[in-house]
Amino acid sequence: MKYNLLKKSYLFASILTLAACKKDDDMPVAQSTTITIENVLDSKPLVETGTFQGTGTPPVILPGQSTSFTFSAARNQRLTFATMYGWSNDLFFAPDNPGIRLYSDDGTPITGDVSDQIKLWDNGTRQNQLPGSAVTHPGVAEVTPKAIKEVSGTDDYGNSYLAASKLMKVSLTYNGNSMFTVTINNISGGTANETPFSPGVWTISYVAGGNQLLPDAIYEAGKVSANGLTNIAEMGDNSVLNTYLMSKTGIFTPLSPVLVVVYNGQQNPFFKTGENDRGEGLKDLAQKGSADALAAALKMKSGVKSVYVLKDPANTILLPRINGAAGGSVSQQLSVVQGDRIAIATMYGFSNDWFFATSGNDWDATVKGDLSATIGLYDDGTAVNQFPGAGITQFNLAGTPLTESKAIAAVPNPNGFTTLPAISSIIKVTLQ
Repeated sequence: MKYNLLKKSYLFASILTLAACKKDDDMPVAQSTTITIENVLDSKPLVETGTFQGTGTPPVILPGQSTSFTFSAARNQRLTFATMYGWSNDLFFAPDNPGIRLYSDDGTPITGDVSDQIKLWDNGTRQNQLPGSAVTHPGVAEVTPKAIKEVSGTDDYGNSYLAASKLMKVSLTYNGNSMFTVTINNISGGTANETPFSPGVWTISYVAGGNQLLPDAIYEAGKVSANGLTNIAEMGDNSVLNTYLMSKTGIFTPLSPVLVVVYNGQQNPFFKTGENDRGEGLKDLAQKGSADALAAALKMKSGVKSVYVLKDPANTILLPRINGAAGGSVSQQLSVVQGDRIAIATMYGFSNDWFFATSGNDWDATVKGDLSATIGLYDDGTAVNQFPGAGITQFNLAGTPLTESKAIAAVPNPNGFTTLPAISSIIKVTLQ
């Protein structure tokens, strides 16, 4: 009997040992992986660029005629343009840099007559003649091109000119939601400087850190004409300068500090398309770029294993590539097991409430490689949209978002304001 008891005890111990070994064998093995998020956008300094012209043939703007165009702008952004003083050898109208002011200090849109901001400029490439009579285009070239300078009263050859505001009337109308219409009227008829205006170009520069990214997009006073401005000033041809400005026009946006979540489950823990914002902090991330509230909420959720908010050590935000320099980048080492998933989110910085995030069921945390193709751009539905980078109510452009309540949805491309590059050309995400 004593033998049987010993035998049973041995068998029981063996069973426990086997059970323990089996439990250890079934436990998933932790592994290390590093997630890296980069802003790879090849940014442009100009938000919008366009052309204007008259309605006749040739398409000049004759005395008594006008032309209009519409654009979007945020606080501190300026409108600049150029058009030829038609009956001259190389004179052009343009605002003083950085352009026409569009908002007062308190953010109120400026409307009405802004003609006093327009000036007449000498391109410095042709010798001037008496305006309007016996002008021989393109005229006699300067032996050495001179620097662009303002024509005030008389030019270097003794020709007399009225102030630009006596020849051109420029007025602004505010259409709402950061959109303006500018109208250029030719009021030179009957003056000593009667002249047509040529087809012209216009543009708006991005503002970052309160500064224009390209404050002298069309010309620089005191420097020699460049980039096709001479074609406008001498011939009224706006095509070359427009091509140059369009090459500088496109998207500029930083990315906010990046939320990274490791979780175990089948659904993204903080959003789903077709549903409204859950009120857990995604709104702050999408509108202001702050992930702190959402990170705190996620840490309390079942299935969430770890939460990080990654900030660029140099700038906090992730800046895009500027003039060829590398964009911002953040990395984080993660400890994951089979079955874990990863979700991320970061604000499209120059928007009202757009955010980049992993789509579908997010990523298998153990898969390595470039996962940028699985990133989507979403509208949080909590703020009225405006032209990205040119909205008066965009938080990162010193605005206060206008509230709305819509379901979260993918941002279409084009989106009613502009055409964005491929998402993988803005944000790159890799697991290594």
